[in-house]
Amino acid sequence: MSTGIETALTLSSGSVESYIQSVSTVPVLSAEDERALATKYHQHGDLEAARKLVLSNLRFVVHIARGYSGYGLAQADLIQEGNIGLMKAVKRFDPSMNVRLVSYAVHWIRAEIHEFILRNWRIVKVATTKAQRKLFFNLRSAKKRLGWLSQDEVNTVAADLGVAARDVMEMESRLSNHDMSYDPAPEFSDEDSASASPSTYLTDREDENPGVLLEHSDLAIHNEQLLSTALSSLDERSRDIVQQRWLCEDKATLQDLASKYQVSAERIRQLEKNAIKKLRTNMT
Repeated sequence: MSTGIETALTLSSGSVESYIQSVSTVPVLSAEDERALATKYHQHGDLEAARKLVLSNLRFVVHIARGYSGYGLAQADLIQEGNIGLMKAVKRFDPSMNVRLVSYAVHWIRAEIHEFILRNWRIVKVATTKAQRKLFFNLRSAKKRLGWLSQDEVNTVAADLGVAARDVMEMESRLSNHDMSYDPAPEFSDEDSASASPSTYLTDREDENPGVLLEHSDLAIHNEQLLSTALSSLDERSRDIVQQRWLCEDKATLQDLASKYQVSAERIRQLEKNAIKKLRTNMT
């Protein structure tokens, strides 16, 4: 779709009512006009035809989005997501199937709105599989009518949706719970209410704090750079002795290095001591 269509569908904050009034003035296409425009876009990639198809069906997106107003999400966001579904439907619509665009697009519109609701309704996702998503929307609708479900009602819902009764009960529990603030709410000053907040019983794992981990990582890199610079100040023999004695995985003994350099082990110890002293001085 062209960026012109996307710009036309953009909803700014506080403009929902004016947007709804605007799209309601766009004429609804006749079946013949709709088929002709769809053919132009389907066969020739005519973006102007696609734009007209989208604009003429925006009122239906608004109608569908209003059906999801009970989820506590902004109406503008629901309409925007529905518009994305409409554009996807226009892109895939085949005029040779001899059905109206809105009949085909309704599934795409609902799918985009459903995805948006599941991403934003709770901090913790309540439905991830296809079966759970179907159960989420059907069960939430049923609970509006019935409240808490009895065991017979649970069994009926499970049979209608083709899922296990335990899945219905688990989803009902998820729908009935709410996201909990990490810190106690300001209005809850009593100890009992405050103690229910996760901040009072979750362990503070400082070793897993991203800020602390980054600080430790930076410090390690800084020390490695200091050590590398300090090592470069040593003569070749002293540097090799320090590396063989302290920095290698298989550390050499004093006798190993004494044999390598044809000196006594005591001389190697003295060279090692002097090199480490020089490293400390250069690193501080």
